[in-house]
Amino acid sequence: MLMSPCQLPPIGTLKSRVVMAAMTRGFAGPGHVATADMAEYYGRRADSGVGLILTEGTIIDQSGDGYNGVPYIATPEQTDSWRQVVERVHAGDGKIFSQLWHCGRISHSDFTGGEPPVSSTNRAAEGHNRQNDKPFGAPRALETGEMPAVYGLFRHAAENAMSAGFDGVQLHMGHGYLIDQFFDARVNDRTDAYGGSVANRCRFALELLELILADLGPDKVAVRISPSRFMGELYDWPDLDEMLDYLIPALEKLGLKMLDISCANADYFETSGPVIRQVRSRWRGVLMGGASLSVEQAEQELSDGFLDLVTWGRHILANSDFAAKVSDGRDIEPFDPAMLGSLN
Repeated sequence: MLMSPCQLPPIGTLKSRVVMAAMTRGFAGPGHVATADMAEYYGRRADSGVGLILTEGTIIDQSGDGYNGVPYIATPEQTDSWRQVVERVHAGDGKIFSQLWHCGRISHSDFTGGEPPVSSTNRAAEGHNRQNDKPFGAPRALETGEMPAVYGLFRHAAENAMSAGFDGVQLHMGHGYLIDQFFDARVNDRTDAYGGSVANRCRFALELLELILADLGPDKVAVRISPSRFMGELYDWPDLDEMLDYLIPALEKLGLKMLDISCANADYFETSGPVIRQVRSRWRGVLMGGASLSVEQAEQELSDGFLDLVTWGRHILANSDFAAKVSDGRDIEPFDPAMLGSLN
């Protein structure tokens, strides 16, 4: 089932149910452009049989940056640079979505042009920014009236992605970045219409999504959330059940058809697996997740109807021919952190 072609109404025909998850790599060229090496990196995965590729997080505007060497999709030059990536993936008979990314407070003014990062809050994230070896910068809480301008940055980036030829976009609403900073009751300390209740904390994401769906159509839009994940430690939304009860039907009501439940670097059955079982009963669209699953476990999740597509990150990073190895029954090379130093 995993390696069989499939027809999924929102996406069309995929040559397999294997999805390459978005992974930050940091190999953009000067001016934050996509490069020929990046095109080959993604193209090799398409050649091997990956059905859908989700690009590394792609910054929508400098105000949303927080990492060294990451690509943008804000300017005409940056947009044009992605055409070579899209064309290379399409030449391998794959489909590719651009993951649109705003880091929010997981940043520092070193990355945002000297201005404080923006967030749902004015409280800095805990810990140290490995990108510049400094504590995370104190953010500026967005004013209520600023929300439409931020939505506009996402809309412009989504328009750029479609003009570059992408098959769709994925809105990154997880992993503690900007949109997740509105979802999360431990971070969001607002007292306006974007904070407090579950409905208010979901408002930013839902208003943004409604606009993107209207601009692109539901067949071109996916969303990534991470209600339960491992990023330094196991972490769940503190009001997980209440959030899922409200958010999942709200996403479906807006017309979203593709949802990615990410657990970051975690055991699937401890994090996103249980969440996916909760979501499946509420969600009729395409559901993707996986990350730590073995091939055998992935086949079982597909067979049992919990997943429609299976995402892998580090396995596909470590094995450019991952899908071909799965198809042929060959051994999968384990991930080694040293592999992060190059685009293989």
